[in-house]
Amino acid sequence: MTPTPTGRLVEGPNGLELVVTRTLPRNIHDAWANITESDLTATWIGRWRGTSAPGETIEVQIVLEEDSSWMELTITECDAPGRLRLLSNSGDTPWDVSFDLSSVDDNCLLRFTHHRITPAEVGDVGPGWEYYLDQLVAAVTDSPLPNWDDYYPALKSYFEAQVV
Repeated sequence: MTPTPTGRLVEGPNGLELVVTRTLPRNIHDAWANITESDLTATWIGRWRGTSAPGETIEVQIVLEEDSSWMELTITECDAPGRLRLLSNSGDTPWDVSFDLSSVDDNCLLRFTHHRITPAEVGDVGPGWEYYLDQLVAAVTDSPLPNWDDYYPALKSYFEAQVV
């Protein structure tokens, strides 16, 4: 079954941004742990290794990729428990992503942003972030994990249509 996409493209201070939000049924500290502790990130996006501090480089092994090699990410901002920003050090176009957390009643609102995304990559990247953030929700609620085949290519046209 195709999920309902929530991501939207917005004009940011440095170009196009893809913003995807989720509400996590956890307090902000538990949600922070789910995006920063390797044993918990392994349940939804991938495990990581290295020193977790601003300016440090960590390595992440993405769950979805079979035989995935380790990808380097630099922690450019870390303000626990509210903001984490990472910059990939691999690929032709480095990815600059951030996780912003805020408390809403007994829940946590997660605002994920892929900064400076190019129009050419939106159709491929958007479904991936929807998938991984739904994986996060499933992991924290002990729900069945979503199926990648429900996201891609089904959501590709939704994201491509947002490119003006």
